[in-house]
This record gives sequence, C-alpha cells and structure tokens, in this order.
Amino acid sequence: MAVKPIRLFGDPVLRTRAEPVVDFDRELRQLVADLTETMQEAPGAGLAAPQIGVSLRVFTYWVDDELGHLCNPVLELSEEQQEGEEGCLSFPGLHFETRRALRVVATGQNMYGDPVTLTGSDLLARAVQHETDHLDGVLFIDRLDRQARKAALKAIREAEWSGEPVPAVKVSPHATFGRAL
Repeated sequence: MAVKPIRLFGDPVLRTRAEPVVDFDRELRQLVADLTETMQEAPGAGLAAPQIGVSLRVFTYWVDDELGHLCNPVLELSEEQQEGEEGCLSFPGLHFETRRALRVVATGQNMYGDPVTLTGSDLLARAVQHETDHLDGVLFIDRLDRQARKAALKAIREAEWSGEPVPAVKVSPHATFGRAL
C-alpha cells in the first residue's frame, strides 16, 4: 500500500469519464489498497480512482467507521433531498452547501468481481454520490447553485494550491489498458 498524491482541480483526469473495471486482479486490489490508505491519510470520507490519476470506475469510502469500496457503481437515488456542507480532497480546504439525494442504493462489484449492494443515507449517501460523480467527470462545484459556484471559483483562484502543475494521467494500471487480448 502507498499514499498517492491527490489530483487537484484543474487536472483533466477529474473531468474525464472513467473506464469500467473489467480486470478484477491483483493490480485492482493494489489500487483499492492505495485508495484506502490515501483516503485515510488525507483524511477523507471517500476517494475515487481518478483523484489519484487512475481513470477506472472504482472508489473507496470511510463513513461512520464503515470502510469499503465499490467498482462500477450504478445508483438509485431517493427523491427526498438533503442540504449539507460538502468538501473534496481535490479542493483542499474548501467546503460549500451542496444538495444531494438523502438516500442511495448503489450496486456494483467488489475488488474480486463479486456483486455488492450498498444502501445508505445522510453522509454515506452524500459520499457515494460525490465519488460516483468523480467517476463521471463531475465535480461537486458543478452541483452548486449559481451564486455558490461563483463563490467557489473565486475561492479556488485564491487557494494556495491553485495553478500547480498537472501530472500525467494514468489511464489504467493494466498493460492492456483494460482491454482483453
């Protein structure tokens, strides 16, 4: 396991739809371990693979002492909404009120390819939606109303980390780039 650098706003990998996980192998298990260690070290409630430069549909979460991960998530969202402060490890130190569904049922696979269903509300629902957004190239600032987004963009421009050089994107940890030969 290794703590990886977290990609910051402005990095193109954060705006790119991630590729589905097709190889449930040792490299994927290492990626999940790296995501988990990086998330806990930060610390954060979740971390998606694109945030460490890997464009695969997998994320980890750590909410209310529940630690887990999900590959290839598909979400069913409640109609009931919640408002709450939300931040992101790719936007260090910034938090804004963000509207999300109150409850979520997420289906996908674990790192071995076994089917998983994750049901949550409140903070877990927020974290699952936030991390799944990352897999779609959507950032939480995209969910803000116009006035809050304007304030967020101003705060980003003023942040000490703004304008840092962007590292290269790693498309897949597999030599075949996720494609079978």
